[in-house]
Amino acid sequence: MELSVVENIIWVGSRTAIPLLLAALGEIYAERSGILNLGVEGMMALSAAISFIVAFQTHNAWLGISVGVLSAMLLSLIHGFISISLRSNQVVSGLAISMLGLGLSSLIGRRYVGAQLPPDVRFLPTPLEPFYGVPIIGKFLFDQDPIFYLSLLLTFLLWFLLSRTRYGLIIRSTGGNPSAVDAAGISVERVRYAATLLGGALSGLAGSYLSTSYNPVWIEGITAGRGWIAISLVIFSLWDPAKALLTSLLFGTIEAASYTLQALGYSQWLLSALPYLMTLVILTLGSSSRFRRRVGAPRYLGIPYERE
Repeated sequence: MELSVVENIIWVGSRTAIPLLLAALGEIYAERSGILNLGVEGMMALSAAISFIVAFQTHNAWLGISVGVLSAMLLSLIHGFISISLRSNQVVSGLAISMLGLGLSSLIGRRYVGAQLPPDVRFLPTPLEPFYGVPIIGKFLFDQDPIFYLSLLLTFLLWFLLSRTRYGLIIRSTGGNPSAVDAAGISVERVRYAATLLGGALSGLAGSYLSTSYNPVWIEGITAGRGWIAISLVIFSLWDPAKALLTSLLFGTIEAASYTLQALGYSQWLLSALPYLMTLVILTLGSSSRFRRRVGAPRYLGIPYERE
């Protein structure tokens, strides 16, 4: 295989990984606080639609992303109210949020099917000379759009916040032992609401990236199950933002490699299904309480907190 082909697979894989990474980072924070949000796919879809429409109508991509992120946060707030304030079943609520987001996305986006963002409204990768020409990593690191670099910065900041600061300890304790957090005089509800909203914001940013940079032509089902893949990556990365970066790049590269291998005669259907098969395996393993305990899942994940 030629070097240029390898470089292209890595580059496409890195762009494919960004929405997975952003959504996984948000879900890590929500789950670390004890809130399971299965509505990631719906939040991404709604944000992608709204970001595209606002950017298309106003010719302002940043405004589109801002409104898209707010719409995803609104869905996450609904999930938070049902899960935290009403203490209802988080699985049912998350699935309902997912279906709601997908339905709204399809409804408001149907007038724009096939529409394309003008080049001056998209976030296009920009080669950074002279580093762009470095073999293997040059294109990967120095031919990207602003959201790629923002995602790397967010990964570091969220990893540092969660693993090296008092605020991160509070979030982790809220998912691991909420009674202890409550006994320390800290509101479990506020921590969980904040983490859920952050998860919504990052899922929204992931969806916005899809429609304003990765694929700036509106199509129904633009998220294509990436929200579910992101949820599986949370388990695969052991609820660690730094590991989420590596697992996202792995999944992104697998998807990118499948396009190249198809051209070499390998089975198109098997290669296209590979990321989703891996997602099914991980989610199946993650549904086992014994497996979750062994890999260090938050002990009170998905369990509403009630003060005794």
